[in-house]
Amino acid sequence: MSDRAGPPVIGVDAMGGDLAPGVVIQGAIEAMRESAGAFEVVLIGDEALVREEAARLHVDAALPPVIHASERVEMGESAATSVRKKKDSSINIAARLQKERRTDAMVSAGNTGAVVAAALFGLGRIESVQRPAIATVLPTPQGNVVILDVGATSDCKPFHLHQFAMMGSIYARLVLHVERPRVGLLNIGEEAEKGSELYYEAHQLLKQSPVHFAGNVEGRDIILGTADVVVCDGFVGNVLLKFAESVIPSVGNMIRDEIRSDPLSMLAGLLLKPAFRRLRRRMDYAEVGGAPLLGVDGTCIIAHGRSNARAIKNAIRAAARCAEARVADFIREDLQRLAPEAA
Repeated sequence: MSDRAGPPVIGVDAMGGDLAPGVVIQGAIEAMRESAGAFEVVLIGDEALVREEAARLHVDAALPPVIHASERVEMGESAATSVRKKKDSSINIAARLQKERRTDAMVSAGNTGAVVAAALFGLGRIESVQRPAIATVLPTPQGNVVILDVGATSDCKPFHLHQFAMMGSIYARLVLHVERPRVGLLNIGEEAEKGSELYYEAHQLLKQSPVHFAGNVEGRDIILGTADVVVCDGFVGNVLLKFAESVIPSVGNMIRDEIRSDPLSMLAGLLLKPAFRRLRRRMDYAEVGGAPLLGVDGTCIIAHGRSNARAIKNAIRAAARCAEARVADFIREDLQRLAPEAA
C-alpha cells in the first residue's frame, strides 16, 4: 500500500451499508476496472466473509486486497459508543489506516454517525476547524450545488456556519471546478434580518468573509441555481436532503401512474421513456456516490446506507478526487490564512 506516493489508495469499509458486503465488493471492482490504474482500493472487513461473498459473485479473481476487521458497526447501533467499544471494527480500521498514511482516503456506507465519530476519533479535526460538516452535491438545471451541513453538526453557532461556507467554497472550487463559488445562507427570507439569531449573526459574519457571499437564499433558490454553495445547520440540512431524496422516486411513480391511465398516454410514455431514464439517472444519488466529511484531517466519504454497486463505485471515485485535490490541506491552509481573526 501507498505512503502517499503514487496513485491514491482508497480504504473501503466492506461491512458498511444495508447491502454489504456484496455491493461494496462489486462497486470496488468496477471502480478499479474503470480507473485504469488512477487509484488503488483496499477492502476492510471480515476477510472470510468478504472472500466467500466474492466467490459467490464469481469475482474472486478480481478482488482487491482485503484487510481483516473482526468487528463491524451495525446500522442501528449507537454511533459514539460503538466506535469506542469496537476498536477492531471496519470503520475504525479504515480511519486508522489513513491516520498511519497507509491509505489516502476512506469510504463507508455504514452508520453515518459512526463514520463521523470514527473519522473524528481516528483522523482528528483540522486545527482551525471547530465542527465538521457533511457536504452533499445536488444537481440543478444550472449545474451542481453543494449543500452543507447535512447531518454532522446539528447544534451550530454562527462561526460554525461561517466555517462551513469557507470549507464548502474550497470544495466547490477544487472538486467541482467552480472558479469563484457563490455562497448562500439558507434562510426563510432574502432580507439580512430574517431568521433566528443564529442565522442573523451568521449573515453578519459572512458579509465580512473572504468567500463570495450571495446573501440569504430560500429553499426554491437551490433549484434555481442562485448559489453554488448553500450553508445551513446539520438539522435543517438533513431534513432538506431526505426530502430531496424522496422527490424523484415519488414524482416518478406519479408520472408512471398517469402514463398508465389511458392508451394514448402509454404511447406518449413509450416515446418519452429514454428522456425519463436520462432524467432519473441525472437525479440519482448513486451518480454522486457519497458526501465528503469536511473539516477532518483527511479524506472521508460517506455513502448512502442503501448504496448499490454504482453508488459505491462513484463514492470511491469521489474519494480519489478529494485525495488528489488535497481538499483537507487547502482547508487547513485557507482557514489559517484567511480567518484567524474570526476564530
